[in-house]
Amino acid sequence: MAEPKNEDFLDDIATAEAEELAEELAEISEEALELDALRAERDELKDKFMRALADAENARKRGEKARRDAEQYGGSRLARDMLPVYDNMKRALEAATDEQKEVASALIEGVELTMRALRDVFQKHGIQIVSPQVGDRFDPQMHEAMFEAPVPGTKAGDIIQVSAEGFMLHDRLLRPAQVGVSSTPAS
Repeated sequence: MAEPKNEDFLDDIATAEAEELAEELAEISEEALELDALRAERDELKDKFMRALADAENARKRGEKARRDAEQYGGSRLARDMLPVYDNMKRALEAATDEQKEVASALIEGVELTMRALRDVFQKHGIQIVSPQVGDRFDPQMHEAMFEAPVPGTKAGDIIQVSAEGFMLHDRLLRPAQVGVSSTPAS
């Protein structure tokens, strides 16, 4: 009878070892699951961090571009409002006859000096005058056609008259030059 007890004892040891092994495997699998969850959370946080870093860099670049644009083009409204003043002064100087220039030479000289000072201010702030000549080709990016007329001796699309000069602020058009364009068909 002693032998059956011995076998039961061995069975109990094998069962205990199996239970202990199962508990260790359960702990290992729980740790592995927890480790996998932590890795997934780490990867998610790393992804969020990288996206936030990229967003911050993009915002910095947008802000820098906005600052540069404001610095270069911030005065475009004022510049656009000053263009009629330039036009009127130019018309006044062109309208003065030789006789008027002799009689009011000091006044004319004052207007010319003011005109020169205005051009210097324009140049200082990056405003360039777009002054097409009669015979140049019409460029819709730089010119505004005020009228079309058939003029003998010209080709269609040639400038036949300049009504008003145009202006550029750095690389942007403030106002197109106002021109008349030939509509003479090619013969």
